[in-house]
Amino acid sequence: MRSHLLNDMTAEHYRRSVTEGVERVANRLATTRRPFTGVTPDQLAPVVSAIDLDRPLKDASAALDELEDVYLRDAVYFHSPRYLAHLNCPVVIPAVLGEAVLSAVNSSLDTWDQSAGGTLIERRLIDWTTQRIGLGPAADGVFTSGGTQSNLQALLLARQEAKTTDLAKLRIFSSECSHFSVQKSATLLGLGPEAVVSIPVDRDKRMQTVALAAELERCRAEGLVPMAVVATAGTTDFGSIDPLPEIAELAGLYETWMHVDAAYGCGLLASPTRRHLLDGIEHADSVTVDYHKSFFQPVSSSAVLVRDAATLRHATYHADYLNPRRTVEERIPNQVDKSLQTTRRFDALKLWMTLRVMGADGVGQLFDEVCDLAAAGWELLAADPRYDVVVRPQLSTLVYRYIPRSVTDPALIDRANLYARKALFASGEAVVAGTKVGGRQYLKFTLLNPETTTEDIAAVLDLIAGHAEQFLGENLVHAS
Repeated sequence: MRSHLLNDMTAEHYRRSVTEGVERVANRLATTRRPFTGVTPDQLAPVVSAIDLDRPLKDASAALDELEDVYLRDAVYFHSPRYLAHLNCPVVIPAVLGEAVLSAVNSSLDTWDQSAGGTLIERRLIDWTTQRIGLGPAADGVFTSGGTQSNLQALLLARQEAKTTDLAKLRIFSSECSHFSVQKSATLLGLGPEAVVSIPVDRDKRMQTVALAAELERCRAEGLVPMAVVATAGTTDFGSIDPLPEIAELAGLYETWMHVDAAYGCGLLASPTRRHLLDGIEHADSVTVDYHKSFFQPVSSSAVLVRDAATLRHATYHADYLNPRRTVEERIPNQVDKSLQTTRRFDALKLWMTLRVMGADGVGQLFDEVCDLAAAGWELLAADPRYDVVVRPQLSTLVYRYIPRSVTDPALIDRANLYARKALFASGEAVVAGTKVGGRQYLKFTLLNPETTTEDIAAVLDLIAGHAEQFLGENLVHAS
């Protein structure tokens, strides 16, 4: 069994095995013509369940053959131009190269004596990102597993910096379109669901600052403590960006922590043409960024950034076996001092390789392309009498609803849209997302693939209409 350990004696075995795996994936990518096969859980689950994990195949080629049947053949492929569903991006090759390197070396980014240069690379990328945001010379941060963890850590810091220890008095303000992780974080932090105050949005799905001001004032008048205002720079459904300068002004006036959830919109930090959409983010106390959304990185690659590095002390715990207090005096850079995680992958390497090969402008140009595509898609939807589109996009999402000519029952139209999404997914020809707006069922394009074209969008709209019309036709026949 030692022959499977990666070391100096098995380097050639490693080379052959990984090369074969890369060849399999490359062949699959080169020959896959649709984002999904349409396989169902009932079809695939018995195949996976039938595998006896206590009887190894003892051969990498045989294991790869089996993997074709249980995963590779039926995976959902985000590189397909007709994958238009969630915030999943196709990944850039330099980042995949970085993934291969970091997996093999397997550095752990908690302490210097487990990572050495990896620690410095992560710190350099944190500095680079805080500079792009404009947080100032005292800024710092750490890589995380994703936006949910980043938001949790930011709100933990906000709780600890709040001007009371009475958790029942603390309130968090976020728009009705903010990410669900705000509510989840409040629960995990012991605040309770009533701690999150939902602020209404305007017709463009941006937080209404007049309503925010009124709620902040009401909070203070009732003897409650405004712990944090969470502004969203790229809502999950609409890609809307809250009015950051106005929110920053209110946060300052009420001495409240300002967190910006830019998990989606962080790609604007590299955009050659749209950086101004994030104006005001420089006033934040903390910021969430997800490089694995709009920097075209493999999952996972996220970070939480803070204006004042000292606030990260609220996540610091010392263990004699890992990061004893003397290491601070010796100026040894241990990232675990800033993180909610202990053992942590060297995910920063993927972004490092991307920037060293493509440069920030290269990444930003790709994000600009999908934003341009969304603008063109909005024009298609706005001109198509079959569809109602909710809002003109700021980023790269489109929320819309099929509206038949001959049917007026909203519930039936809901079911038609839901059916169309499911039927499209089952066909494997395209994948779109769904959501609700005003209690009604809508569909959603999340455009993160620069290879997607307006022709792809138009073709998928035709497919959706066809499925919806089939559903409505069958239901009208049964009804009569």
